[in-house]
Amino acid sequence: MSTFSGLNAATTSLWAQRRALDVTGQNIANVNTEGYSRQRADMQAIGGSVVPAFYSTSSGIGAGVSADEVTRIRDAFLEGRGHTEHANNARLTAEADAYEVVEQAFREPGDTGIQSLMSDMWKGWGDVANAPGNDAARGQVIKRLESLVGGINFSAGSLDAQWTQTRDNLEVLVSDVNAAASTIADLNAAIQRANQSGQTANDLSDRRDLLVMKLADQVGAIVRPGNFGAVDVVVGGMTLVSGSTATSFAVAGTLDPDLVSTDPPKIVTAAGGYPVQAGGTAEGQLNSLNAILPTYRKALDDLAADLASSLNAAHAAGFDRAGNPGGPLLGSSGGAITAASLTVTISQPGDIAASAVGGGVLDNGNAQKLAALGTSTTGTDADYRKMIVELGVQSAVASRNLGIQSVISTQVDAARDSVAGVNIDEEMTNMLSFQHAYNAAGRLVTAIDEMLDQLINRTGQVGR
Repeated sequence: MSTFSGLNAATTSLWAQRRALDVTGQNIANVNTEGYSRQRADMQAIGGSVVPAFYSTSSGIGAGVSADEVTRIRDAFLEGRGHTEHANNARLTAEADAYEVVEQAFREPGDTGIQSLMSDMWKGWGDVANAPGNDAARGQVIKRLESLVGGINFSAGSLDAQWTQTRDNLEVLVSDVNAAASTIADLNAAIQRANQSGQTANDLSDRRDLLVMKLADQVGAIVRPGNFGAVDVVVGGMTLVSGSTATSFAVAGTLDPDLVSTDPPKIVTAAGGYPVQAGGTAEGQLNSLNAILPTYRKALDDLAADLASSLNAAHAAGFDRAGNPGGPLLGSSGGAITAASLTVTISQPGDIAASAVGGGVLDNGNAQKLAALGTSTTGTDADYRKMIVELGVQSAVASRNLGIQSVISTQVDAARDSVAGVNIDEEMTNMLSFQHAYNAAGRLVTAIDEMLDQLINRTGQVGR
């Protein structure tokens, strides 16, 4: 064994401990960096030669330590679980937001809500019944009808605006997904080149995994490991990224909320137009576009049609001040009666058919019948209250599910951070450990130097 083998072992120790200190410093510097995974310098003993020779044999002690590998600490199972739970949380968030918007459109409970406006309208008919010959009483019921119709129009407009906004948001989301997929493909190529050439690509992998988690939030992406550190990104069974190649998604379907039943919005592959079963925020937005918002748009349209039908039928059974049969109170600004097209068709107090008998008699019989519609257990008012209760239940369920999922997601993120996150206390402990090891290796060099000095000097003195 060479006299200088101890110096070589000490030198490798100095290099290895310094590299470990460098890795520790990198971890501490990125303790608050989003997406950063802590790294570890893996030390391995350099063994002695096991090859036999004619004139020399190994001492079996070894040749020091190697710290060439820097491992990125990551748990693949927890990462996959994180992708799934983040996608579920994003979907439920989008759905809960949609229910909240619907509740805001109906403004219940409140003085400006449709329920309050309908109650005022029914009371208005009661005032007409109390004073059938009073133009002020007749005029106020027309104004209350206009307020009710305006409230219904406003709710319909709010739902339509939200549908359009959600459709636009889906377009933006898919565009963002395509951009992230292209970046992931580029990072895959860079990581493959680095690994093939023996270089470390930990920082590139962190950037890529951060984008993958973003895609999990947006479209429910999952990953499959590939060659040389690359990953494939899959969304709903469709490959979005394969190695260094990225495909693109697009949004298909109607831009008109009235045509959702025949041409629903959906996400498809840009090449071929194959449907993609996306998750995450995209799934929640698609549920809003194709189920949640259309359901309450239809309920509001049915409310407008039923209200017009019941009021017009009851008004037609009476007679106005001139003794003529009552005309329609509500109609459409164009086409079939919907919440958006509903309008008041009467403007003159004298046209109110308050009387139940003709001939210009000031009778309040028909006004009383109209006022009684508000207390009917099968009328428009009752149907509306039932719909609002169902909306409240659905919204509460969505909020409760989101709360549960948020707890699950938080727990999974905490588990991921416990593995991949940087712990300052642990890094400080490692730093002290590597520092002492470095100092010890330096003392070993000093000791060997003194031994060689003594050996050389004593040999020279003996020779003289």
